[in-house]
Amino acid sequence: MSWSDHAIWWHVYPLGFLGAEPGALPADEPPRHRLPVLANWLDHLIGLGCNGLALGPVFASETHGYDTVDHFRIDPRLGTEDDLTELVERAAARGVRVLLDGVFHHVGRSFAPFTDVARRGADSPYADWFVPEGDDFRTFEGHHRLVALNHRCPAVADYVADVLGHWLDRGVSGWRLDAAYAVPRPFWHTVTGRARTGRPESWFSGEVIHGDYAAYVTEGGLDSVTQYELWKAIWSSLNDANPHELAWALKRHNTMLETFAPQTFVGNHDVTRIASRLREPRHLAHALAVLFTVGGVPSLYAGDERAWPGVKEERAGGDDAVRPAFPATPAGLGPEGLSVQRLHQTLIGVRRRNAWLVRGQASLHTVGHAVLSYTLTDPESGRAVSVALNYGSEPATATVPAAPWTHAAGDAAAPSGAGSVSLPPFGWNIATAPRIP
Repeated sequence: MSWSDHAIWWHVYPLGFLGAEPGALPADEPPRHRLPVLANWLDHLIGLGCNGLALGPVFASETHGYDTVDHFRIDPRLGTEDDLTELVERAAARGVRVLLDGVFHHVGRSFAPFTDVARRGADSPYADWFVPEGDDFRTFEGHHRLVALNHRCPAVADYVADVLGHWLDRGVSGWRLDAAYAVPRPFWHTVTGRARTGRPESWFSGEVIHGDYAAYVTEGGLDSVTQYELWKAIWSSLNDANPHELAWALKRHNTMLETFAPQTFVGNHDVTRIASRLREPRHLAHALAVLFTVGGVPSLYAGDERAWPGVKEERAGGDDAVRPAFPATPAGLGPEGLSVQRLHQTLIGVRRRNAWLVRGQASLHTVGHAVLSYTLTDPESGRAVSVALNYGSEPATATVPAAPWTHAAGDAAAPSGAGSVSLPPFGWNIATAPRIP
């Protein structure tokens, strides 16, 4: 197994988490040294059972971080390169790896090469970096402030590969590649291949919302992609009490696992928080049980471990509710949501004791009548994990293969010797066995 097979990420959106100003600082103002505050949260991250810190955008930008203007400079609202280096070093000392968020599909209009093109037109040495479109330039999904890069331009590939390598050489372990689905796969193959030269353990995960997920690995050279299909199926199937939807998604997930380990999640900086998405609060345990048992590389969005609410809205500032400021230390969280945090610790503990789950494929058993059950088996050791979920308000029974099951988590007893699981209303069970006969 590589280090990434053992990774469980705690995902932070720094500009929001650290209470940064909504827009770029004036050029004559000194940096705000906020990034070091994140070191105060390393004990919290480790206490959850995580071993990776996945950072949202930290580079100089105009507003929300996804309108980058300089990939080689830390946003002054967050601090300086020395601040990031210190954070990476303090994390490494605790065995925690750091992942950066790179926006390479588009840039903000204050990006120096673009301002030069806007001023000089075809006379700019950067003229080929952007694609003219009508009276303007191609943008990201129609957003005027986000100018798309020309990924057919060799100089753009050179620039991106240099950025990736620059920060890998400063101690980060990998990258989340924003809007990877909107970038030609050969471009990713080129730049990640160059970045891996001399840095073979680097890990690259692409944001892919739709499309041929596996192709971004086989053709694009990425290690993983975000598993949005599974994310949607988890909360949607629970809200509709329709286990068939999740069962279908798990079958799709199995096919992906034949090629790569997807990056799995039930929350991130771009979506309504899982506690607000679910109509029935008792379904939160079901969602987390799936996240921490199915194959893939799990990530946990900061605040979800305390069941924080937050609804994303399609308007200016519509992400603010899911990107709030946090206290300077975990002590500031208080006791609210502590039971949910303990549930995360329990489930991540199950995952840690069964690290083979990163590639585990689910075998479905009971599917229907608001009940879902599945098992995962390690092909090398024979160890098995069973999961049984009751979506509904009535007691139910699920089946799994007969085995010497031991209770690992949940509010129901371990399956009987015959493989029958009795589940209370909204009940669930995770069990482990040394083998399935």
